[in-house]
Amino acid sequence: MAQVSMTVNNKVRKGNVDPRVLLVHFLREHLRLTGTHIGCDTSQCGACTVLIDGRSAKSCTIFAVQVDGSAITTIEGLAQDGRLHPLQEGFWEEHGLQCGYCTPGMIMAAVTLLQDNPTPSEREIREGISGNFCRCTGYQHIVNAIQHAANKR
Repeated sequence: MAQVSMTVNNKVRKGNVDPRVLLVHFLREHLRLTGTHIGCDTSQCGACTVLIDGRSAKSCTIFAVQVDGSAITTIEGLAQDGRLHPLQEGFWEEHGLQCGYCTPGMIMAAVTLLQDNPTPSEREIREGISGNFCRCTGYQHIVNAIQHAANKR
């Protein structure tokens, strides 16, 4: 077992984990933060995307021990003071979800996209979320949601 300590959604969280425990499992099973989804177990779908030290990453590809000392933000940590993050609001306003399974990962990937490019074109948005799969929306409403958030910033 290995001791890990990380700041998750602005709270210091500690735990003893087997060194082979993936970050996604630590978040879901140890910390009960179930907004980070497991979609494919192969790092293809992006449903498990979180922010690690402010950058989006697929938490199914990273061991919990690798992020010891890091700051992690999950979908549960985006809203501040009871107000939705602009991306969460955009997904709500622009109907950027159907089943909602991919939504947390899409939003977390879009956080980094808008940090890097505050006014992305439609093509740039599509490229920016290309590591995240949605199996039911057709993507147009997701693109609209990200554009909505970019316009609100």
